[in-house]
Amino acid sequence: MNPPPAFGTAFADTMATVVFEGEEWGEPAFHPLEPLQLHPGVHALHYGSSCFEGLKAHRGVDGVVRLFRMDRNIERMQRSAQVLHLPVPPTDVLTKMIEGVVAANLTAVPDPPGSLYVRPVLLGSVIDIGAAAAPSPEALLFVICSPVGDYFAGGIRPLRIAIETEQPRTTPQFGMVKSGANYAMALSVIMRAKERWGVDQVLFVPGGLVQETGATNFLLLDDHRIVTPALTESFLHGVTRDSILRIGMDLGYEIEERDLGVEEILEWAKRPNAEAALSGTAAVLAPVGALVYQGVDIPVGSGKPGPNTLRLREELTSLHLGKTPDRYGWLIKVG
Repeated sequence: MNPPPAFGTAFADTMATVVFEGEEWGEPAFHPLEPLQLHPGVHALHYGSSCFEGLKAHRGVDGVVRLFRMDRNIERMQRSAQVLHLPVPPTDVLTKMIEGVVAANLTAVPDPPGSLYVRPVLLGSVIDIGAAAAPSPEALLFVICSPVGDYFAGGIRPLRIAIETEQPRTTPQFGMVKSGANYAMALSVIMRAKERWGVDQVLFVPGGLVQETGATNFLLLDDHRIVTPALTESFLHGVTRDSILRIGMDLGYEIEERDLGVEEILEWAKRPNAEAALSGTAAVLAPVGALVYQGVDIPVGSGKPGPNTLRLREELTSLHLGKTPDRYGWLIKVG
């Protein structure tokens, strides 16, 4: 049997596109996946006027495909567009495009534990390379889909995370914006840490305060508590993070959203029942087995995936798959 393609490298057959010009949005079009026709002078290619989202559709145990918390991803994309001074896609337009693309690609939705990763992208499309100090009054919005498996190669396994205390993941004013520039800014730190220490990711702790990794939010867990940095504009407001906190509260965990310093997470890691995890749409809830600080490996608890991390992950994925009732109203049936 051939191994599955790497996360995000396979694509479903149908995409959706719509343009904003003349101060109004057009009608979304659904058509076969194809290369974009972009003039080389479009604003997004020169001045970074672009943002995106990521959400998933899951095939449930009953065979029904459901989108998870689409409303939160739409709200976040609208906030990103506002910060970047791009035309803001209306909720009904984004809803129509996301639901329509998933419905058109139902046969591409993998069986569990796979899912269909849905990627809306907004680009400033005005043709003007002189507009470095002006926003794009025109935009292209498109939605593509990718059948995916596990984000981290090897499935559920304890990850090694390097701690970076000098450089932030991105500039604070854009931290809560899901823009490609944020990921590009973090890339050199991540690649250097991977080459030097062989880690899976980097936890950015500028000034000694925990923010997030290059692609996920960060949580500490034990048998009674979930501790995570309080939301600020300096890092992404994760939908999965919010979901885990809501589920954890219902399961009786004490939720602490507050500042987390380097010394506290290092001390936390030494406790026998200590756990740490990364949360994100792609990663779901991934266990952290070790922190690498100043080149030294510090195991988190037993160094293995912890029972609380696995319990919360199972609760969330059971909700995705319709194994447990949707008491939060987070799921939308498609098709």
